[in-house]
Amino acid sequence: MSEDPEEHREKKARIKAVKDRLYASRTKEKGLLIVHTGTGKGKSTAAFGLVLRTLGHGRRVGIVQFVKGRWDTGERRFLERFPELVTMRVMGEGFTWETQDRERDIASARAAFAEAERMLVDPSLHLLVLDELNIVLRYGYLPLDEVLAALAARRPDLHVVVTGRNAPRELVEAADLVTEMTLVKHPFREGVKAQVGIEF
Repeated sequence: MSEDPEEHREKKARIKAVKDRLYASRTKEKGLLIVHTGTGKGKSTAAFGLVLRTLGHGRRVGIVQFVKGRWDTGERRFLERFPELVTMRVMGEGFTWETQDRERDIASARAAFAEAERMLVDPSLHLLVLDELNIVLRYGYLPLDEVLAALAARRPDLHVVVTGRNAPRELVEAADLVTEMTLVKHPFREGVKAQVGIEF
């Protein structure tokens, strides 16, 4: 049954009035702490979407990759085209099951976090992505309290995105925006390998 055009217009006008009042009441601006976590694909992908959006406005971005160092990724190749807007530090040596050396993984995480701390106070950055930080926190490669303190002390207008599975409860509580990616279906389970432009 189709809706009467006049009823439809009136209903949408009422909704618009409510939305307009809601948006008008939201006046604060602040740097957001954003967490992308969960078992589903798309955590880093979503973060890089925010990177592209920021670059579209001509603003500077910092990226520290804590784990994916060995991968030749499409995002890295693309972002190398914007050296004046992107500072990207690829610090990881691969997933923990590849390195099989806890001390080396801890040293890599420490070096990556030192880069992150520098970027947290860089006045030129609009957005900082800490890619796969949750992984190193899960394995205890960095002290959680130290990381939380650094994030809390960041510049008030700096947006920070933390990605990776198993975000610690304390980080989730500290965050302004948390999205949990849920795995519903993945081709890897059907024998399909990681592919260019999809996984890397």
